[in-house]
Amino acid sequence: VKTITPEASMQEAAVVMGQRHIGSLIVVVGGEPTGIVTERDLLSKVIAAGLKAEEVRVRDVMSSPLMTVSPTATVKEAAQTMLAKKGRLAVFDNSRLVGVITASDLIRSMPAVEETLYPVDYVMTRRLETTIPSTAVERAAREMGRKRVGSLIVVRDGKPWGIFTERDLLTKVIAAGRDTRIRVEEVASAPLVTIRSGTSVH
Repeated sequence: VKTITPEASMQEAAVVMGQRHIGSLIVVVGGEPTGIVTERDLLSKVIAAGLKAEEVRVRDVMSSPLMTVSPTATVKEAAQTMLAKKGRLAVFDNSRLVGVITASDLIRSMPAVEETLYPVDYVMTRRLETTIPSTAVERAAREMGRKRVGSLIVVRDGKPWGIFTERDLLTKVIAAGRDTRIRVEEVASAPLVTIRSGTSVH
């Protein structure tokens, strides 16, 4: 589990998340886990607000208290808790922090049960947020933060060409120390990874 102090800047938090290719850090005070800060916090509470990441402290945007789950909980129980509380879960074995559960973790461990056999059409987001290749990264990031979405489809010549995500912002721009005024096409992921309508969720 990667941690950070509440006094650290959001720029420091962003660099750590980008370098580690992770979307959250546990906030620790005096050795005790007290909260969590995420890439979504960076987007929606810092960048979308027009603030400078190096001037914002982790304590100002982190979520506290931690949402927790037992290591003996089932994947379904963890998913239901995450859905109800809208966030990542810290896993505590008694009083000791032993891990973090994210949506990506749940997807990787998704069993072939009745709920996952539905077509993706039933659960997909139909309203797509888009941008064009020449958009500046800082502008695209502000838009994502304002709309509270984790990605933008990059459209070239009227067709979907790539995707720009929170993780691209962290790993390819902030952690790499690149200027946020560069064009989205320089750091977007392309070509798109796609799946056909009618494919099962599993």
